[in-house]
Amino acid sequence: MKKIMICSFLIFIGLQGCKKDPLDITPDGRITLEEVFKDEKRTEAYLNTVYNSIPSYFWRYQFYSFLSVITDESQDGDVGNAPNIMSAQWINGGLTPSYNPLEFDGQGAGRVRYNTYWAGIRDANVFLENIDKANVPSPTNRNRMRAEAQVLRAFYYLELIKQFGPMPVVDKSFSGSFDYKSLTRPSFQACTDFIVQNCDQAIATNDLPLRITIETERGRFTRAIAHAIKSQALLYNASPLWNPGNEISKWKAAAEASKIALTTLTANNNYKLADNYGEYFLSQTDINNTPRDKETIYERPEGGDPNFVSMNGIPSRSGSSKSGTNPSQELVDAYDMKVTGMPAITGYLDADHLQPVINAASGYLETNPYEGRDPRFYATVWYNGAAYDNISGQVHTIETFTGGSDQLLKSPPNKVNTHSGYYLRKFIDPKIQVGQSSNAKWKKYRLAEIYLNYAEAENENLGPIQDVYDAINTVRNRAGMPNLPLGLTKDQMRERIRRERRVELAIEEHRFWDVRRWKILSQTDKVLTGMEITKTGGNSFSYKRFVSERRSAWADKFLIFPIPINDAANIPDFGANQNPGW
Repeated sequence: MKKIMICSFLIFIGLQGCKKDPLDITPDGRITLEEVFKDEKRTEAYLNTVYNSIPSYFWRYQFYSFLSVITDESQDGDVGNAPNIMSAQWINGGLTPSYNPLEFDGQGAGRVRYNTYWAGIRDANVFLENIDKANVPSPTNRNRMRAEAQVLRAFYYLELIKQFGPMPVVDKSFSGSFDYKSLTRPSFQACTDFIVQNCDQAIATNDLPLRITIETERGRFTRAIAHAIKSQALLYNASPLWNPGNEISKWKAAAEASKIALTTLTANNNYKLADNYGEYFLSQTDINNTPRDKETIYERPEGGDPNFVSMNGIPSRSGSSKSGTNPSQELVDAYDMKVTGMPAITGYLDADHLQPVINAASGYLETNPYEGRDPRFYATVWYNGAAYDNISGQVHTIETFTGGSDQLLKSPPNKVNTHSGYYLRKFIDPKIQVGQSSNAKWKKYRLAEIYLNYAEAENENLGPIQDVYDAINTVRNRAGMPNLPLGLTKDQMRERIRRERRVELAIEEHRFWDVRRWKILSQTDKVLTGMEITKTGGNSFSYKRFVSERRSAWADKFLIFPIPINDAANIPDFGANQNPGW
């Protein structure tokens, strides 16, 4: 008879320490699985346990940071002030098989994702092994719960292999006599196939809703989430990191899955892009039969923290404790010009990114760099001259120029003033006062990503056909940007799609993984730059680029995280097949 113990230990799953289950337990501290699944409420509680391993994301990396601060999108205002924070450790190359700087949340409490992903997989396996014999009178409820667990298992596997590479496909719980030393690593394709299988089974379950429409069910997984996971998994599987031979069949599979997802999700106006890009990120998704927000596929519940505004503030706001995420000049350079729709900066002539290649036909002027850019720039970045509403009831003009109220401070840096010449605008509602709770929530999956997934995969599959243009232009048009020019080659379209992902999904954790799956980390993560601005009189300014941060975590070994040392030591195949460079 299987039992759920208050404290369990599995070498492979990595549950090193006690995990208290939220289920009721008998006086001797344990309860049998048979007893759990004989009771409908306890069965539902066990499904809730499967959800408990989903990580926080958002600004919950230590110390109250976004993941973007260790990409070329931004840098952390705490760097130079606190040497032991996640971002400082990462950019100095602190990742090792025995230490992962990312595995701390905003409060500094460790949460090892390798372990928690495996815990989620374990709990999903236990649930799926028992749900068919559980005391759940309603077939509809039983089918739905089974499908949710399948999507959750797919979710954990995708998050796990994105970070650590292929892992053993485990579809059942381990017995007490299981020999963990017998485990071997499969191919990334095998893991992807397993993820797709779970998603397909859930998608075929009509009792699993396409979207949540009841407030009390907020956070539950849906068929739409299954489509999003399948779309992303197949895209990663087709990408250069995991498809070194560029097998077109992999791109075709990714394109077909994303196209089916788009067709299914947008049918009958179930899902559609939000009308206003900037406002979309400022509030929680509304849950009802006719929601205002039809773009969000899955939203994490974290948010509503009164510290959020103060931890991503500007010096002009009383109570701001730090600048938090400082967008980089590289991110600013990525935004096209609105009127022409052309890239403003197409690259750099030097390794330090101090000599930009300016597209003269775009309309960009070095003497007026923030004029006429993609509207998503204004929704994402506070820049010199931007209007920040409602500081003491007044509209405040951002002043990042030397001597300005929000000035850049290069030396010595502090955590309150920007290190790059920019502050984060995305997710920040200027009407929210310091100390008030923000309404912003983390959109883990949203419809725009699937449009971009499809455009990328189909371009690699068939080239820049009309469907590729339609997908990318749908995303651009929502933001008020013109269509891409006709006649692009496959290579040119690839470049435009990558630029589009960068600006549309800025600060949303995609860039960290995109540069890895594209194998361009060594091109993007060596150096970050900022903009030093000097006021020359009236409303005139001079602009000078400078290197704001040099980094060490750009070599190929950083494309995939090392397998944690305990599993590498205890499981022979893991030790023999540790990830490259580790």
